[in-house]
Amino acid sequence: MEFNKAMVVGAGAMGAGIAQLFAQSGIPVTLTDRSEEIVSGAVAGLEKRMARRVEQGKMTDADKNGILGRITAGTGNAAASEADIVVEAIFEDMEIKKQTLTALDEAAPDRTIFASNTTSLSISEMAAATSRPDRVVGMHFFNPPVVMKLVEIMPGIGTAPETVEAVSELARTLGKQPVQARFDSPAGIGSRVLAGSLNEAVEVFAQGLASAEDIDAAMKMGCGFPMGPLELIDLIGVDIHLAKTETLYRELGDQRYRPNFLLKKMARAGHLGRKSGRGFYSYED
Repeated sequence: MEFNKAMVVGAGAMGAGIAQLFAQSGIPVTLTDRSEEIVSGAVAGLEKRMARRVEQGKMTDADKNGILGRITAGTGNAAASEADIVVEAIFEDMEIKKQTLTALDEAAPDRTIFASNTTSLSISEMAAATSRPDRVVGMHFFNPPVVMKLVEIMPGIGTAPETVEAVSELARTLGKQPVQARFDSPAGIGSRVLAGSLNEAVEVFAQGLASAEDIDAAMKMGCGFPMGPLELIDLIGVDIHLAKTETLYRELGDQRYRPNFLLKKMARAGHLGRKSGRGFYSYED
């Protein structure tokens, strides 16, 4: 299958990064969200980051303008009518995802593949909200998607093998290395293993055994982590990590995924990490 046009639903950090991946791979993409202001802000953020790379000599000005020229900002579902693939990258809420996919299903032609960037929710359940469960698949990019090489492909119970292979080949076109989960399971491969590690780092911090800085330093220098676990939660978003581990704990019943109450307190206080200016670390400056 050829992917000539794409649509990304959700203009947060993940969605914007995924849209950039399509555009820099030569595939025109429409980035949408619930308001023009959100999408405009996301595109402006992309332009700012790429301008910095131009200043650093890591990208030409022509490349930057070419990438931005292949990104169309939008709202609503009209762009799905011309898309060969729609990537859903909205908040981890099953009901909202199903409502979104149902609306997209009505707007998109039969050939269109729906790929969800979910980290923990059931692909099979999302697919059931559409008339095309054979063309619904998990396509989980890791954060930040422009930098991280891995993309996990996960089928739902009704996903056609051809859909899995087509999306795996698309990941390679985007410059990523795909890995395939064999069946639908909460959080897939990397995120499921990582969630337990991140939870344990929060436990150690909550018990007062060590500072956030020392926990992260121990894992980076002693275990080879490229980023400390608490730094990573701040980057992902405390609320996102909390939602993912709550889903894992609910679905699997394994104590390793039971989130520490500290995460709930932080989320309730609005200490969500980098995006709010404060998490395990302060980013107010």
